[in-house]
Amino acid sequence: MTRSTLTYNPAGVMFPNTGLSPDDLKALAARLDAARKEVLADAELWKNHGPVPAAKEPLDAGFIDLPDRLLAEYAKDRERSELGRILLCAKRLSDAADRLVVLGIGGSYMGARALFEACCHPYHNELSRADRGGYPRLYFEGNNADNDAAQGLFDLLGRKPKFNTVDDRWAMVVISKSGGTLETAVAFRTLLGALREATGNDAQKLASLVVPVTGENGRLFELSKALGCRETFYIPDGVGGRFSVFTAVGLLPAAAIGLDIIKLLEGAAAMNEHFRTAPVEKNVVLQYVGVCQLLEEKRGLQTRVLSTWGKGLEAAGLWYDQLLAESLGKQERGALPLTVVNTRDLHSRGQQHQQGRRDKLITNVIVDQVKRDRISVGRSDLDQDQLNSLAGKTLPEIMAAAIAGTNQAYAEDERPTADLHFPRQDECSLGQYFQMMMLATVVEGRLIGINPYGQPGVEAYKKHMNAYLRK
Repeated sequence: MTRSTLTYNPAGVMFPNTGLSPDDLKALAARLDAARKEVLADAELWKNHGPVPAAKEPLDAGFIDLPDRLLAEYAKDRERSELGRILLCAKRLSDAADRLVVLGIGGSYMGARALFEACCHPYHNELSRADRGGYPRLYFEGNNADNDAAQGLFDLLGRKPKFNTVDDRWAMVVISKSGGTLETAVAFRTLLGALREATGNDAQKLASLVVPVTGENGRLFELSKALGCRETFYIPDGVGGRFSVFTAVGLLPAAAIGLDIIKLLEGAAAMNEHFRTAPVEKNVVLQYVGVCQLLEEKRGLQTRVLSTWGKGLEAAGLWYDQLLAESLGKQERGALPLTVVNTRDLHSRGQQHQQGRRDKLITNVIVDQVKRDRISVGRSDLDQDQLNSLAGKTLPEIMAAAIAGTNQAYAEDERPTADLHFPRQDECSLGQYFQMMMLATVVEGRLIGINPYGQPGVEAYKKHMNAYLRK
């Protein structure tokens, strides 16, 4: 089992008189431990199908031990396990099509997008199939009602029957637990029509290129039966959309583009073990919750900036934006999440963060090791840019200096920061990150008396939107 290696350093919030002290965190330790025990008891209650108190409805705690269960099932029976089926389906899609479209909105696509951007080549879709290792290009749709973006995807995919080679073919993974989410349903209907045309109205070929991920009843379930889809995957009961990255929702697209979903789940399982057993003062989940909550209680810091250093983790930050906002944005409470990408956003939001309202906790997300050879600043006879003084410095060294300099500037103005370190930007670290943030979110909900599951506020716009459309 991969050891938990994400590290959390909250030293940048420990300012005299204006921030926190180690004693503040120690004083919260008992409450944090009680919240941890409640979250773990919730998981046991769900697993044993016990009666759920009305105050805890809904209780979508099935995500907590999901990585452990999937890995155990796979070790016992690879071919018939859920993971085994996902891997076989992913290989079939990868071998059959050069473009894969994932249809979904919110938690139905954000985890897959985060994995794609963090773990694949940054220009994956621009590479030849050979340079992609034989894996398909990946596109996301069904997450908006944007006419021109959808037409652009149609231009790319094509409607005419020309499916003779793998380079011509495209496939879809459509994700919706109920099938009733309008944006995804409309996208599926229109793309299904285009795929039907492209296959020459061959029903069997069409069914082989569409894989639904849905509930065990509902509109998409019924539609998948009518289409005769070769495989259908089910989102387990007790796993809400924003907690579903370790189901086929996230695992199938990730496996189809060649990511190691076993390592992803091992990272998540390692974080579970760390969460269960590490003492409060060394527990990255509980320390993160404690810092966030204390700064909100003591200083009114209601904006949580996830500051990702480098381009590859922006989508991972946006995934967390949804997780936090939908889970704790209730009862006129809940912090506002905001993802930024540095050094890019130091030239846009940086001014506001340095001298604007004092309502923010900035958590730096730092990757300790780069994947590729380090690029150095060269020496040149043309030194008008005055970079010869930096000759030999590498881009990682420049990034490290930017992180240190920014943290120092914030510290000098007593603006709190904390650092979350990824050892590498890979599947194992992403598995740890996803599980850490999901656990932290439900722990904080229990700590402050908000049910972190369900999202009743999202249903209001859906009801009114449908009413306008069906007048």
